[in-house]
Amino acid sequence: MATTINADTSSGLILTSDTSGVIEFQSAGTTKAGVNATGLTGDASQLTALTSGNLVGALPAISGASLTNLPSAGLNDYSTFVNSTEKVTTIAACPTSAFNYDTNTQSIIYSSVANCNNWTVNFRASSGETFASKLAVGESATFVHITSNTGTAYYANAPTVDGSATNTTRRWQGGSAPTAGNVSSFDVYTYNITKTATGSPDSYLIFISQTNFG
Repeated sequence: MATTINADTSSGLILTSDTSGVIEFQSAGTTKAGVNATGLTGDASQLTALTSGNLVGALPAISGASLTNLPSAGLNDYSTFVNSTEKVTTIAACPTSAFNYDTNTQSIIYSSVANCNNWTVNFRASSGETFASKLAVGESATFVHITSNTGTAYYANAPTVDGSATNTTRRWQGGSAPTAGNVSSFDVYTYNITKTATGSPDSYLIFISQTNFG
């Protein structure tokens, strides 16, 4: 039982009360949402014209099936985007010789100070989380590192994942790893990482390119 507040299409507002401590909000006799001892009830299909500013506190999990125009599995195989943006993390320092790429927060990194040594990129989720914990077998992720050189052609060595090169197959655009960078220009490194198997450590296939922009 519940106290009901019904917006009836014939009689207008109909209020039916009881002592259950539960309220149901109805439209033409059909319950759309409610309030009980634990809070609001109902499903996400009843939430319309809701802006992010109205969402405060902890939110419950919402099934994709309840979201208008979104399939239950989420975005489908051929979802269309007009535009999207990616966050660029600017680091006002040259890459350190052991350079950690924190994939939880970094997609594209721009090292705004010219390279001062050769370096090795290590991919990890964060200082406290492994990259392995974020990628399932058969999934891939792509990262971009924008660097520059002045008069000395420093360059990136082959990368590691979670501090290890074991079980990591690395393939370079053009067939071989670079042995130098390019002076007085930008070198942009792109890393596409695919997890191919789990193990100790997990296995990865990494495609790497060094592209020069003069």
